[in-house]
Order: sequence, then C-alpha cells, then structure tokens
Amino acid sequence: MQRRPLLQALPATLATPWIARPAAAAARKVLRLALASPETTLDPVQTNSDSNTAMLLSHILESPLQYDYLARPAALLPCTAQALPEVSADGRVFTLRIRPGIFFADDPAFGGRPRELVAADYVYAIKRFFDPRWNSSDLYVYESLKLPGLGELRAQALKTRRPFDYDREVEGVRAPDRHTLRITLGVADPRFVHVFADAVVMGAVAREVVEHYGDDIGAHPVGTGPFRLRQWRRGSRIVLERQPGCRPLQYTGTPADTPEARAAAAHLAGRTLPLVDELVFDVVEEGQPRWLSFLDGSHHALEVPAAFRTLAAPGGQIAPFLARRGITLQRQVRPDMVMNFFFMQHPLVGGYTPDKVALRRAIALAFDGPALRSNVFGGQGVPAQSVVAPFTSGYDPAYKSEMSDHDPARARALLDLYGYVDRDRDGWREQPDGRPLVLTMASTAAQIDRRRNEIWKRSMDAVGLRMDFDISTWPELLKKSRAGTLMMWGYSWSAGSPDGGFFLGLGYGPHAGEANDPRFALPAFDRLFERQRQLPDGPERDAVMRQAKNLLVAYMPYKVHLHTERLDLVQPWTLAYWRHPFMRDHWKYVDVAPDPDAPP
Repeated sequence: MQRRPLLQALPATLATPWIARPAAAAARKVLRLALASPETTLDPVQTNSDSNTAMLLSHILESPLQYDYLARPAALLPCTAQALPEVSADGRVFTLRIRPGIFFADDPAFGGRPRELVAADYVYAIKRFFDPRWNSSDLYVYESLKLPGLGELRAQALKTRRPFDYDREVEGVRAPDRHTLRITLGVADPRFVHVFADAVVMGAVAREVVEHYGDDIGAHPVGTGPFRLRQWRRGSRIVLERQPGCRPLQYTGTPADTPEARAAAAHLAGRTLPLVDELVFDVVEEGQPRWLSFLDGSHHALEVPAAFRTLAAPGGQIAPFLARRGITLQRQVRPDMVMNFFFMQHPLVGGYTPDKVALRRAIALAFDGPALRSNVFGGQGVPAQSVVAPFTSGYDPAYKSEMSDHDPARARALLDLYGYVDRDRDGWREQPDGRPLVLTMASTAAQIDRRRNEIWKRSMDAVGLRMDFDISTWPELLKKSRAGTLMMWGYSWSAGSPDGGFFLGLGYGPHAGEANDPRFALPAFDRLFERQRQLPDGPERDAVMRQAKNLLVAYMPYKVHLHTERLDLVQPWTLAYWRHPFMRDHWKYVDVAPDPDAPP
C-alpha cells in the first residue's frame, strides 16, 4: 500500500516525430524506464510509503511470498518460503518454512563470507518497524494487529530512551529454528497472508548490514533479490544490476486466459529470471520530457502522462502513428484513489463539530471533480464514491455517495447556514466569529499540480472561499504531513493487496501520523474498522465496511476524487510486459530484444 504523487504531465497538441538514433550494440540487456517522482530512501522502514521507492526495494529485498505475475484474479506463490503459510484454526498464528540455500548479495558488512538467509532475518526486519529510532510511517501495518510483545518493546525503548532490544524474544514474531518463521497476531486477520508478499514491510534485512552502515543504511540496501544497487544519483538516476549470487528463479504461475498473458507465459517458460542484466530508472518529473524520451526510444515502456492520453489513445484505442511503429497499449483501472485530505487537528478545517464538518463538506462539494478528470487525467478514471478502490474487498460499484458530487449551490447553502459568510463585503467569506478564512493547499511545483491548483482556486473562488498554496517538494511534503504541519494536501494511495480494509485503515485513529495523514479520530469508526478486520470476506464484512465508508463521507476527512486508469505504452522490443494490480517486483519478468534504433 503506497503513497503516490499525481501523474506528471504537460499539455500537448501535436505528436512528436520519431527520432532515429545510431545503432548501438550492447552485450548486456538493459531495461530503461522513467520515474515520475524522486525516490526517498532505500531503507524499507524509512520510505514513508512512497510508491517508487517501494518498487525499487521490491527488486532488491525479498518477502516470503509473492504474487503470481500473470494470474487474474491475484494469487499468491512462495518466494523465499517453501510453501504458503500454515495458519492456525483461530486465524492468529502463521508459520512459514524459509527455503535453505538462499544467500544475500555480497557486501562488506559480511566480511567476505557468504551470508545465508534465515528466519531470524525476517524477525529482525519486522522488529525494526517498532524501533523508535527509525520512526517508521509503515508501523501501522503491524501495530493495529497487536503482535504480542512488540508494542511492549517499543514502549520500553520510548520510556527508557535506550536502544530497542532486538535480542529479546517475543511471541509476536520469532524463529523457532533456523528456517522457521512464526508470526502471532493479537487479533485475527483473515487477510494478513497478503502482508507476506510485501517486500517493503516483510522484506528480509540482515542485522549486520544495518549495524555496519548505521544512519546511512538508506543508501545501502542489501537483499536476496534478483537485483542489487549499482548506481544512485539521488533524484536523477538509479541503476540496479543482476545480483550474481541470486539463486536461479523461474516463473511457475498460472496465466490468465488472455492473449497477452498467454504470450508472456510462453516467453517466460523455462527462462531464468531476471531476463535483463540492468534496470535503469531516470527520474523525469515532468510529463513532456517523459513522453519525448519514450518516443525517441530512450525508454522501453511509458505510463502515459495524463495530458498526453488523448493523443496516445484517442477513444481509448492506440493512436495510429504509434501502432504503425509496433507500439502496443495496455489499459487497466488501478486499485487506487486520488484524494485531498483535511488535517483534522487544524483550527480552521479540522474538528468534529457541525460547523467544521459543514465547512469540509462544502469545500468538497464546491470542488470541480469533472474538470479534474478532464483536464488533469485526460478524461480517464472512475469517479470515486468512497476511499475503497476497485479490485479490493469492500468495493461496490453500485455504492453512491456525495463524495463525487460537484454542487456549488449546495456548498454555498451549507456555508451560509453555518455562518461562513462575507461580513465585510470584500468578496470573501469569513469564519462564523468574523476572523479571516484562508484555506492553504500544499502542493509541489510540478506542472500537473499547478493545473490541479488552478481547478482548486477556480472552484473555491466560485463559492467565496480564499485559497493559497504552500509549494514544496514531494519528500518535504511527506515530512510535513507526518509532522502535522499541513492544512490540506493531496496525492494518491494505491493498494498493495486485494484487501480493501487497507483504505479504511487510512481513517483508523491509532494510525494517526502514519497512514492516517488527516489524523481522523472517531471512536465509532475505529470500532467498525476493528470489526471488519476480523471478519472473513462476505456479506457481513461488506455491510460493516459500508457503514465505515458512510462515516468517512459524512465527516469528510478525505475528499476522494477518482480511481485512475493506467495507460501503458510498450515498445515493440519490450517483451513479456504485463502490469499486475498489486505486485511491485514485476520488472524481473520483463525482457528486451535488440532495437536497431535504440539510443546508446
């Protein structure tokens, strides 16, 4: 489950012609791709749930399980585990056998000796999320599950201000023997098994490496995965290379019954993974340079920037000028939600009294969501009715709320009713007590955010609300959000598993300061969240989730705009490319063929 900035884009009206490049022969296979936002840190406990960083780490670190690359619906397979976990009858105890003979990539921290992966590495990796030293924003993944003993270890470290006691064995996570991992939950969670496939919160980390690099561990990720870090120019370029000591990997899943999946499976059959020697990621924050780089062959695939969608896929079909070059189009609605949040502790937009709730709902009703979808997302995407995304449990396409409504008349009526009126006749509304009313939206300086801000400004002007903007970088805004210093901000959350309960967790009180950016705290909602977490999937859980969704709509800590549709363009020399809705280690399956016009 990851935070993601809005897709970067610049307006375009004409296609850029194909630019032929000199032929370049390369002994190594290199897959070149572009990232729309910079990475944060390559230490899993410090990523701040950043999606690009999570993708990079997922190719370096390995979790016990993984998703079947080509299966639809999503299915789990063993990765470093020998098999899927054994689960106790009460759904609280998960036992895994880690496959012997898996080794970490060579690193000076190991003193020149091979280092085998053992169950204790997973124990250590999980404990790090509880260590106050790292102040992990992903602690929420484990904290609400009340793993016995881990909360106490954290509380002891906070109270005594002494180093976290990694050596104390606790019931919540332990290694009964060298290759057995056992996790015990304090509360049952039928969907916890999906956490075993998340390499950020469950990726194996060697204690020697963390202790060797200390505070610089974010620049030295060392894992058992198919790639290792070779080069890192922060915010510019990241190069991962094939890990020489990685065990032979093969695709063993069951492909979906589609031509694309069957073709990819045929290409992967009997092949050793990864299929390329290097992954090169260029950070290109603006959409136009990414578009041009793809067109001139610099990158093997492109998630189409929003402002270029009509050009790339008019009417939802690939443009003829692209099809003539053998470029293909893949379309997929994402399990995500694009939103803005209100900081619930802010004296202006926060609070739970009727007047504060009315202000947030009026702001949400005033915002021109159709303009956002049309002008920023190229008319693509599904209008959102709640925080819960498509393809996850609890999503109901028939559910309707005011979340997606654009109704300035109702917004003005709400503001008038609760005393947010223009008292000094300067054209702007004041607070009920007469104090100024100025909304401040946090934003990056990227072109797409500037276009989104124009819609916000125009929408608020229409109902007499003054809005200013606080411009900063994506990493800095993440820090400010965790510190609780923003009034309003917006980005998107994407699911890392089919469990829609994750999205409800964004409003769970104990997750405040972690995934719960608005710091929403409503006991009635918390009880519903805890209840749905323990129920199996089915009508009873769906009903509880619906009640929780209703509360989030009523109190409006989040204004959710839409669930986006991904459009991927793929070069003809890029093979076995198939986007999975949840997995992040997909590049190990992609192959490249020689391109006579590729850039050197």
